[in-house]
Amino acid sequence: MNFNFELILFYATLLSGAIALLDILFLQKKRQAKKIPIWIDYARSFFPVLLIVFLLRSFLFEPFRIPSGSLEPTLLVNEFILVNKFDYGIRLPVIHQKIIGKSTPKRGDIIVFRWPPNPSLDFIKRVIGLPGDRIQYVNKELYINDQKIPQDFLQMNRVNDESGELWQATEKEENLFGVKHKIYIDPEKFSGNFSDIVVPDGMYFVMGDNRDNSADSRFWGFVPDENIIGKAVVVWMSWDNSKTNIRWNRLGKVIR
Repeated sequence: MNFNFELILFYATLLSGAIALLDILFLQKKRQAKKIPIWIDYARSFFPVLLIVFLLRSFLFEPFRIPSGSLEPTLLVNEFILVNKFDYGIRLPVIHQKIIGKSTPKRGDIIVFRWPPNPSLDFIKRVIGLPGDRIQYVNKELYINDQKIPQDFLQMNRVNDESGELWQATEKEENLFGVKHKIYIDPEKFSGNFSDIVVPDGMYFVMGDNRDNSADSRFWGFVPDENIIGKAVVVWMSWDNSKTNIRWNRLGKVIR
């Protein structure tokens, strides 16, 4: 079951605020010296906290956990990141209507978005194609508007997948029009070839850095602008399940 935390937080803030306001305007005067009911006390205590969390999460930064290895080696499983909610314009919470700003994602940005096939799920991928771009992916190499995106070999890595099994990854550095980032290639897997895909207006083509282990635009299509939640900016916690400890060297990592 998928819980819509944003909606739950909105209703909790609204309810506690309504109870607190009702008490201040009407109930408090009638109560006089009597003890404040516990449900009113809780509402008045929690409302300021809920309101601050709701406003911060809606308009500034939202926390997000990396659930899979689709963005390795850039982001690892069980890393906790902050998502910038204002870089691409301020949106109203719950209805997600943009009210301020006209900025849009750039190639190379890592974005969190509501997954188009099921908007109750949040996904995270790297922006590869902007509206109007012509994208090709042939033999594990990317082409944008007929320009081949450079990939430089770095090393071979033994990498654990999400089930704990080891596989041999080819690690490369990709230069996406000036945005340099590392990617993994699995020589043993199907590459998901396609050619001459044109990104429609108001849409974005996204991919994972773990190219052969990512469910992305190659398989389910484009990301509409209205589905975008924000830009991934920094890792604030990283937990290694296999070693049951914190990856201290990852804390504070700026995401590129």
